[in-house]
Amino acid sequence: MEHVEVLVVGGGVAGVCAAHALAQRGRAVVLLEKGDICAGSSYGNAGLIVPSHSVPLAEPGAIAQGMRWLFNPDSPFYIKWRWDRDLWSWLWQFRRAATHKRVRAAMPVLRDMHLESLRLFSSFAREIDFEFGQRGRLLLCRTERGLAAVGKEATLMREIGLEAQILDAQGVQALEKDVEFTCVGAAYYPQDAHVQPARFVHALAARAAQLGVQIYTGTEVLALEGRSRHIERVRTTRGDYTAEQVVLAGGAWSPQIAESLALALPIQAAKGYSVGVERPAACPQIPFMLTEAKVAVTPLVEQVRFAGTLEMAGLDFAVNRRRVDALLNAVPAYVPAWTLDALKIREIWRGLRPCSPDGLPFLGRSQMWENLVVAAGHGMCGLSLGPVTGEIVAHLVDGDETGFDLQLCQVERFS
Repeated sequence: MEHVEVLVVGGGVAGVCAAHALAQRGRAVVLLEKGDICAGSSYGNAGLIVPSHSVPLAEPGAIAQGMRWLFNPDSPFYIKWRWDRDLWSWLWQFRRAATHKRVRAAMPVLRDMHLESLRLFSSFAREIDFEFGQRGRLLLCRTERGLAAVGKEATLMREIGLEAQILDAQGVQALEKDVEFTCVGAAYYPQDAHVQPARFVHALAARAAQLGVQIYTGTEVLALEGRSRHIERVRTTRGDYTAEQVVLAGGAWSPQIAESLALALPIQAAKGYSVGVERPAACPQIPFMLTEAKVAVTPLVEQVRFAGTLEMAGLDFAVNRRRVDALLNAVPAYVPAWTLDALKIREIWRGLRPCSPDGLPFLGRSQMWENLVVAAGHGMCGLSLGPVTGEIVAHLVDGDETGFDLQLCQVERFS
């Protein structure tokens, strides 16, 4: 049985960022990943860094909108109904968390974390190449109703100190002259940025390895065994470990791992899809959102990526072709030149995003287990919050002040 100083469970963006930050502080780190590095939701997401996304998923409007979409398998949000106590409990907790008071309390926390991640991404980009670009993000609207909704949210973002502009159709075209859009206007967030997510995670993992992090892929954690508030053994498919500190960053699989400690992490896997197409000759430079369709469009160096949908179907990796088709069919309504015949598909991807009931990650030191730090449940903002999560984990392991108010992110808040 091998003894390590810090054992990180999970090789997605949160785990890799945590391992890198810990190694920078001189910690001896072992990272375990059941598949390959960046094999999960960190791989094919939209690659967006979004201070503008400082409203948590659990907000009052989400319930009404979600009810309209629930039974439509082509909608941006879909639940595969099943008799699952954890799912029903999650939905009940989501409903309780979706209040104006809680949203207002969470927004400054998310804002500060996104902005710090943005600073860290910018710093990383000076040393490693992962297609970092800060050109902002447009939320395109085809309807006046959609524009009114993004305008209301932009007002909230300005109230917490973020930059937001409301543009009419002419203002949108002034920003992007090479591509014709069909829209009545847009919200523009100049502070947002984007990266090629897989390139970032792999590059940072390589850098972490250079700093001494030992990375073992194909190594699944089966159980965490503890006694008297201390984790004493980590059982894996390739031998057991003891560790002075354990960091759980297992994404959608974190609840299963935590269950062996009787620690409840109500995380539901929300399947998302992306489709990568060859980059068209006429291509925008600014990432944009098809607001009514809830589809993110990210122009990368070699491709354009369309990403979206939220399908709650458990730990299910099956590709629902209706979801993929709905995502693609939305595109020509906003960009007429990008017909389905004109787009050449390079890759269809799906991944399981770990969603908490209140839209905030489980981020902090466990109160039940003195040598456990949890960094999971980042939902659709895992990439954007990855670097700051790594820094926070490193502070927690060292016993330092994190510089963030993590009260709303407490690990046992639903216990």
